Parts: sequence; C-alpha cells; structure tokens
Amino acid sequence: MHRNPALPWVLPFAVFMLLLAAGPHLGLSHRAELALRLFAPAAALAVFSWRILDFRCVSPWMSALLGVGVFFVWVAPDALIPGYRDSVLFQNILTGSLKTTLPAEARDDMLAIAMRVARAALVVPLVEELFWRGWLMRWLVRHDFGQLPLGYYQAGASWITAALFAVEHGPYWDVGLIAGAVYNGWLVRTRCLGDLFLAHAVTNACLAAFVLWTGRWELWL
Repeated sequence: MHRNPALPWVLPFAVFMLLLAAGPHLGLSHRAELALRLFAPAAALAVFSWRILDFRCVSPWMSALLGVGVFFVWVAPDALIPGYRDSVLFQNILTGSLKTTLPAEARDDMLAIAMRVARAALVVPLVEELFWRGWLMRWLVRHDFGQLPLGYYQAGASWITAALFAVEHGPYWDVGLIAGAVYNGWLVRTRCLGDLFLAHAVTNACLAAFVLWTGRWELWL
C-alpha cells in the first residue's frame, strides 16, 4: 500500500499539536492528560517514524553546547529586563498569554513532573525537528522533498521555517525566531538530524531544570 512520504516526518508533530490543543477539553485527570501527551506522540514516532530516526551525530559536543546557548538566549530577555514580556508585542490575541499548560495540581506531583520533563526533553525534540527542519525546510523548496538532502539551504524556506517555528511558541516568538534560525543554520552545517535532536534536547532539558528551580511555570507553554 502506498504511503505518503511526508507521513513519518509530519504525523508525530500533528499528534503532538492536536493533543496540546485538545487535552484540556478531554476531561482527563492531570496525570492522564500528561501521559497522553507524552505517549501518543512517542507511539506515533515508534510506529511511523522509526525508519527515518537517526541519532548519530557529526558534532555531539558542539551540538550540546549549541543547545545550552539557545537556552540562555531563551531566558535572557526576561532575566535581564523585568516585565519584558508584559508588552502587547508578546501577549495579544494572536500570540496568546503567558499561561502554562501544566495544571496547578500537577506541580507537586513528581510523576506528573517526570512525564512533563520527559516530553520536553525526549519527545518534543524529535517531533519538532522531524517536522520543521527534516520536512518543512525541504518541502518549501520542493514538494518531492526527499530529492533534497537534509540541511539543504534556500534562504526563503529557511526563514519561513524559522518564522513559523517562532509562531508556534506564542509569547516567546522573539526568542523562538532566534532559536529556529540557529537550529536551521546548524542543520545546514551538520546535515545531520541527530545533531539537531541533541541540541534541541539539551535546550529543553536546561529549560526544564530552570523551570523547576525558579518556579517559572509560564515557560512551559
């Protein structure tokens, strides 16, 4: 049976975004909702994307350092400028508001926190990198995207991908744009999604540690 070649790249992200939007309306307990958001995208990855998942890295140490650098870029504006993100530029009808998706009752639940950290550091980097940089950055150039190598650079496609990645991050669109551009550039440099998985995972793991240390739950959109 013919299968759309985009499916392994797109479906896990689609499942992730659908559950992010629908989760609060399903009437589940906070643990059940967090488990669904963790395991459903992971299952989509395991069933549909396992053939294209390649965790080999060309430059693991630099990828990890890049991930740390993106983390500092992400938190720096709010740390250096009190009230920076209170502006209508960041919180409005289009970008939304600084409101975490983690229910208040889950913040003292160690299992719930563990599932949230696992989703951020293990699942999100895979589903987002497959979609944004593995698929979209090539598909915008050629719809038969498989004819282009990973990391193929075309300026318009790269910046559209970075801009849409920024939009996905709502009130953090500014640092999301920078992060998207940096990740795009790193894939162009390495031509290896394994390096992007690692860099993105390190960023999200650092951000999770920062959230738990500071109580800045709004960083977990």
